[in-house]
Amino acid sequence: MPDALDPDAPDPDASHPDRSRSALSRLGAGLGHHPGRVVVTWVLLVLLGFAAASGAFGNERLFDRLSTGEPTVPGENETGRDLIADAGSSGFQTITVRVDGVQVASPAVAAAAREAAQQVGALPGVTQVASPFVVPGGLESPAATTMLKGGSAGSDGYVTVATVGDLPDDAAYHALEDRVTDTVRAATAGSGATVTAGGVRDLVDAITGQLEVDLRTGEGIALPVSFIVMVIVFGGFIAAGMPIAGAIASIAGALASLLGFSYLIDLDTTAVNVVTVLGLGLCIDYGLLVVSRFREELRSRAAGMPVAQIPREMVVDATARTVDSAGRTVVFSGLTVAISLGGLLVFQSPLMKGIGAAGVSVVVIAVLVALTLVPALCVLGARRLLRKGTESAPEHGVFSRLAQWVHRFPIPIIAVVASALLALAAPALDLRLTSSGAQLLPVSAPERVFFDGLAKDYPVLGGADVTVVAEAPLEQAQRYAADLRLPQGSRVLDVKTLQGSESMVRIDVPGGPLEQPARDVVDQLRHERPAFQTYVVGQASGLKDFTDSMWERAPYAFALVALATLVLLFLMTGSVVIPVKALLLNVVSLGASLGIVVLVFQKGHLEGLLGFDSVGAVESTIPLLVLAFGFGLSMDYEVFLLSRIVELHERGYSNDDAVVVGLQRSGRIITSAALLVVIVFSGFVAGQLLIIKQTGVGLATAVALDATLVRMLLVPATMTLLGDWNWWAPRRLRGLHARFGITE
Repeated sequence: MPDALDPDAPDPDASHPDRSRSALSRLGAGLGHHPGRVVVTWVLLVLLGFAAASGAFGNERLFDRLSTGEPTVPGENETGRDLIADAGSSGFQTITVRVDGVQVASPAVAAAAREAAQQVGALPGVTQVASPFVVPGGLESPAATTMLKGGSAGSDGYVTVATVGDLPDDAAYHALEDRVTDTVRAATAGSGATVTAGGVRDLVDAITGQLEVDLRTGEGIALPVSFIVMVIVFGGFIAAGMPIAGAIASIAGALASLLGFSYLIDLDTTAVNVVTVLGLGLCIDYGLLVVSRFREELRSRAAGMPVAQIPREMVVDATARTVDSAGRTVVFSGLTVAISLGGLLVFQSPLMKGIGAAGVSVVVIAVLVALTLVPALCVLGARRLLRKGTESAPEHGVFSRLAQWVHRFPIPIIAVVASALLALAAPALDLRLTSSGAQLLPVSAPERVFFDGLAKDYPVLGGADVTVVAEAPLEQAQRYAADLRLPQGSRVLDVKTLQGSESMVRIDVPGGPLEQPARDVVDQLRHERPAFQTYVVGQASGLKDFTDSMWERAPYAFALVALATLVLLFLMTGSVVIPVKALLLNVVSLGASLGIVVLVFQKGHLEGLLGFDSVGAVESTIPLLVLAFGFGLSMDYEVFLLSRIVELHERGYSNDDAVVVGLQRSGRIITSAALLVVIVFSGFVAGQLLIIKQTGVGLATAVALDATLVRMLLVPATMTLLGDWNWWAPRRLRGLHARFGITE
């Protein structure tokens, strides 16, 4: 086998086809002639994007248009919740005021509480007030004990619950909440009472606000650290600044895109963080690739010429070639990422559809930035990029030696690496899903403290663990509730008329609304139906609907993504073996990253180091997000590496030689890009929201595993083992590739 690195190896440019008339080449030439116009246009677009997202044009701020809550899908739980909301019994319509530090049995406390309830009920916007001191039957009645701390009249606390009507916006709700709280505080003044208030809307606002803080924290960590790393990688501030400039443009574009989507679909708070981070990571990846290729192309043309003497036309030619070569890699990569995110559109969950649609739009922005803004910046800083000289980098290096070492021991390397990845993936078989509410916030957050305290001191008031909405009158629903054979420890709290002929049966289950007993009760109630229509509602019910829908749609999503990826890689490589192998390796590495998420967050490892409290499960959206985004990013690096190997193979290099040279030329880019993306995702691990930490750890792990064990070891080892079989395709498909394939 000839050595690809010796003088007799194929000339890299000898068989290079003339692509000067390709669309990307013409785009590059245009950028080379007019870089200033392109940069000014992007600066204006970036300013407009940030301004629009911040509400500078009189529109709502992006973060004010976000929603949060458990992921929903059309189904029984959603239908039942809609019926409850239509009846005015939604948690979004209540304000709960806690009064602590008083003697509930004191006549003075009772008088002050009754006065407070009367005054609160008179406030505009309040439709109903519940207090243990105004219900029939006194403090010993069942209705009163639910509002007494510990359910006892001998306790030192009680709550007043105000139900509010339709309000124009959140600002009106919070203004009314302040008035309700002040009214209760004034009525109990002088008694030494401590008065606190909260509601579901407060929890939603806290999660949304924390997301905004986490986003700024992540960017504040990721951008400076990424810049420092790129200064080291590129050896200069100018080259390092170009991908960062592209990343900033991507953030602006992502925020503007998400603002637009918020008017079309409901966007969850997590969508902003995940999608923005994706755009940030992709732009850094693509910027690194484009800047490196531009340097390489310009150096190959200057060939030792003094930097100051490089003519303008040479810069234009290098730009055209860069956009044509690296640009096609970027387009292929963007397509693979967009395909993986497009798989989310198959699922029924509006959250998943929203993330998928918004994610695809952000990928488009990242590709546009890489094809236009970054090359234009390269043109403006061309001579500064080559300040260390115009000599081409040597073909010998760390990555070529690594590839040659892998060539000598392919089978042991495959066995060891594959075994390690499968061992890491094993914990994923024990995956347990949940859908946290207040638990998303850190334990010290005021809103979580309020809700945790409410669940502890007023377990019934905090909401039933499971609710059955029955299309039956009260008497019939009461007979149904009396006949229920619930597991030991579970009990019917009450049966109420919802509206008209609809009733509601509220059930308390030991362990909380998402623990196994609640899940078992949901299964039982859905299996043992009465003669009339019922809807089982609650967090466990919603989680069941979501997971059932996820498992039902997952095969279709996987088939769509896999088929599209196989076709795309076939058009790129002309092989059916390489695409199938890439798909299998990605599945193994993603399984390993999901297994690490289970170990860390479900099993509770690294709680202290990462600053979280395990809830014994993984958020229900995390597997889909890690698999979709992780698959896209993994294929991103696959395209980076394969584009070089295919390019060299088409120029006459043997299979092994193409892998050695391809890994040498792309290994530094892949490793640097992966390191930067890991930094980006690790920055968001520093956030406070649990779901954001899980996403950050999952994706950072997926990228790290893929760029090291898979891309640097498994890919060259399997390509060595398969040899020329890597490039095999049936005769008919070879004909199709010759006609429709996208080649160098």
